[in-house]
Amino acid sequence: MAATPTLAQRGFATPPIFFGVLFLVLFAGRLAHAGVLWVDEAYGAAAAQAMIDGRVLYRDLWFDKPPLYAWIYLLTGGDGGWLLRLLDALFALCCCALSFGLARRLWGDAEARAAALLLAFFLLFGVPSATVSLAPDLLTVPFALGAVWLAAEGRAAWAGFVAGAALLANAKALFLLPVLLFWCWPAPIPVLAGFAGGLALTPLFLIEDGALRAYLQQVWVWGAAYSRDTPFARPVAEGVLRTANWIGFHAALILPGCWMLVRERSAKTRRLAVWFLLALLALAGGWRFYPRYYFALLPVAAVLAARGVWLIPARGRIVLLAIALAVPAIRFGRPQVQLGLETLRGETPTWSDLALYVDAKDAAAQLRTFAKPGDTLLVWGYRPEINVLAGLPPGTRFLDSQPLTGVIADRHLNSAQVTFPELAARNRAALTWSHPTWILDGLGPLNPRLAIAAYPDLAPWLSGYERIAETKATVLYRRRP
Repeated sequence: MAATPTLAQRGFATPPIFFGVLFLVLFAGRLAHAGVLWVDEAYGAAAAQAMIDGRVLYRDLWFDKPPLYAWIYLLTGGDGGWLLRLLDALFALCCCALSFGLARRLWGDAEARAAALLLAFFLLFGVPSATVSLAPDLLTVPFALGAVWLAAEGRAAWAGFVAGAALLANAKALFLLPVLLFWCWPAPIPVLAGFAGGLALTPLFLIEDGALRAYLQQVWVWGAAYSRDTPFARPVAEGVLRTANWIGFHAALILPGCWMLVRERSAKTRRLAVWFLLALLALAGGWRFYPRYYFALLPVAAVLAARGVWLIPARGRIVLLAIALAVPAIRFGRPQVQLGLETLRGETPTWSDLALYVDAKDAAAQLRTFAKPGDTLLVWGYRPEINVLAGLPPGTRFLDSQPLTGVIADRHLNSAQVTFPELAARNRAALTWSHPTWILDGLGPLNPRLAIAAYPDLAPWLSGYERIAETKATVLYRRRP
């Protein structure tokens, strides 16, 4: 009697089928957010819309993040909806494919599938407001996986090039250089040469538009000051607590990964351990420990766990994964399902994390009842979703009020601590030379100390505007005729 064919023999486990099914799962998860524009993706989308309108990034538009964050939203025209969720799913699939390739290069097909599946799971059930946003920390993940994969293949120069190119996505990608130097030691020259080539991509893309100097000030000078100014009174204790929470939440990765490090003593094990430690140091930069920073740990943790799960006895493996994966699935699966149902029914999201997004929709709807063709907009506060939803071109070079108040967005809802007083004063003086049709103050109702009307040096300029409407968290001003 012929043996029953295995799944692999039937074709269900072949890479095209495997990744096809994985894509459908990722896309279905992303579609739950089709009716939402999260603030971290709205900032990139707002910049993309301004670029489509003719603005040059950095030169004509203040943007304190690396350029890939804006460029990738050009693929959707700066809009949200299902097209953005398709891009999200394709991006996540790319990350899974790279983790698959790296794990297969290090071990084999079983580990490759485990790496892809584990990464896909935590790209669905991590912190949703960070996970779904194609922002700098998440954008670094494919660069990290690709660079290490190339290093494992012995292509040191190309590995260095990919790591250098990662600075188009995130300044913290600098940590990839020591990772690769350790991986490729004792031959650092190809890595360094490749890194220099990848690093040169940024000025190559920006110098023609005359934006390079502004890029250095907005991304690197602002970013360095941002990193030095932590919002936490006890940053070390905060970091220990948040890291412990992340480890517990990602136990399905950490426990098998630790088991692998204990059981296998080899050069590749040491290299992966160094990658993890350097990623931990990178996320600690700035002493903030926000959930999105932990994307630096996610790819190496998934690759380590992919090997570790196969080293655990079968019964223990099933129990561990069932318990450890249930925690994030239950914690974030339920609100995602609820959000998906609300999206299908066309209802207003009830998720508390989306309260400001709902207000932004209300403010944009009110604005559209008054706005006329040719009107322009300034949004005061870090409320980029208003820029995107309103659909009006920027009336100044500022997409938000951080460079105008000098107060960083990670604290401006409850603090007036100024990080950049001189720069902010210069920018406010420059603002008075512009005359947007509309000003939407999305910060003042939340923190009156930072309301646009609270700045004496802007009072004469603001007197040219009249307050005509408001929502719970936004005040609408229109320029007087």
